[in-house]
Amino acid sequence: MTDDAAPIRIERDGDVAVVVLESPPLNLFDPPMFNALENVAAELVALTDPADATRARAVLVEARGKVVSGGVDVAFFRDIAESLQPVRLGADLWTRLLRVTQTFEDLPVPTVFAAHGLTLTAAFELALACDILLAAEKASFGLVEMVVGLTPSMGGPQRLAERAGPARARELVFTGERYPAAVLERWNVVNRVLPDEGFAAAARVYAHRVAAGPTLAHAATKRLVSTAVREGSRAADALVPEVSGALFGTADLRGAVASFLTDGPGKATYSGR
Repeated sequence: MTDDAAPIRIERDGDVAVVVLESPPLNLFDPPMFNALENVAAELVALTDPADATRARAVLVEARGKVVSGGVDVAFFRDIAESLQPVRLGADLWTRLLRVTQTFEDLPVPTVFAAHGLTLTAAFELALACDILLAAEKASFGLVEMVVGLTPSMGGPQRLAERAGPARARELVFTGERYPAAVLERWNVVNRVLPDEGFAAAARVYAHRVAAGPTLAHAATKRLVSTAVREGSRAADALVPEVSGALFGTADLRGAVASFLTDGPGKATYSGR
């Protein structure tokens, strides 16, 4: 597991790997935070390996403190801009961070981001790389890079376009405004808005619920959805025989079918990985 003192770390809660952001007071993203995020991404690949019988079956990202994140430490951007090779260093940074975004996105288990408060820039972009975005009623979100002459470059604009459409993505980035959870739920960016009271516990319950499902089938779903979004429904159709046909050889399916036939509808359980 990651260092308990790291600004981002992994805690295990049964079948759920919990990624914790904790760098008080604002959970700002700076070089140590980005380094820790890369380490966590690599560790999650190992923790969700289908070959591991004890692997995590879901990932939950949560933050500690009053806010999820106040964004990026702007001094970091200043250091890059004032360096001898700002263009190369900037490109290298975005290459690193996009690799992290894609790693989270490609994990073979459901990923859930729980936003209990203000969620800006890099944290919001990380949330958009997760399968499910849960938000407390008081949560708000923003890609505010325009105030320092940047565009969000950790994958935010393109993933907003996937969820809300290109016009909404441009609006959110062009204005640099903070948007309430309820608005982004209407835009299909936030999946669910939950009450502030008991939000953290409710997010854990949700993560455990998806972790208790047919893990390999969920991985197939993720491949089909991402392929449909980026290449079209016919491309996803072409994948179905491969990814869905293989499910008939899994313990998930065999156990669930046996449980369904024995216990009845609504009571099927999954024992596979």
